[in-house]
Amino acid sequence: MEIHYTYKAATDPKSFPRPVQKRIASKMRFYAEQKNPLRFAERLSEPREGEYRFRIGKYRVIFDVVRDKIFILKVRKRDEAYD
Repeated sequence: MEIHYTYKAATDPKSFPRPVQKRIASKMRFYAEQKNPLRFAERLSEPREGEYRFRIGKYRVIFDVVRDKIFILKVRKRDEAYD
């Protein structure tokens, strides 16, 4: 699957520590290489800003899927992700 970032999602991780940025980028490459990356995702109960999420440590990647593309909408710490 292809992964596309919104402008907001691309700028969110810049405030994170460098090791966290690398970990998120590495995990997103891993998910993109999988035949069915949704098996690692969880559907959100209230999809206001996105339908699914990946959990990467204390961080959450909120995204939608359109055909065979993943659109990353935001990347936040767990306590800030669901506001």
